[in-house]
Amino acid sequence: MRGMGNMGNMMKQMQKMQKKMMKAQDELHEMTFEASVGGGMVTITANGKKEITDINIAEEVVDPDDIEMLQDLIIAATNDVLKQIDEKTAETMGQFTKGLPGGLF
Repeated sequence: MRGMGNMGNMMKQMQKMQKKMMKAQDELHEMTFEASVGGGMVTITANGKKEITDINIAEEVVDPDDIEMLQDLIIAATNDVLKQIDEKTAETMGQFTKGLPGGLF
């Protein structure tokens, strides 16, 4: 029965870590990320949930004869903002999984 105290302690630590993880995830979801390409011609804003919240396209980049360039700029800005979110998520949530055997989280 001596080991039961250690198990109880471990469960408390796990619950505490879970609360910290949930708080970190909530904070991450509230963050705003922004990516701009083409010298500011296209700017994409997203939140930590990977939801695009705003797209700003400079008037001078809207050329009916070159829609492909505008599409490329939008794709580049979107990919950049999503990459920022992924990196911040890995940095934020990775602190909770360091040293844990794979598959626990």
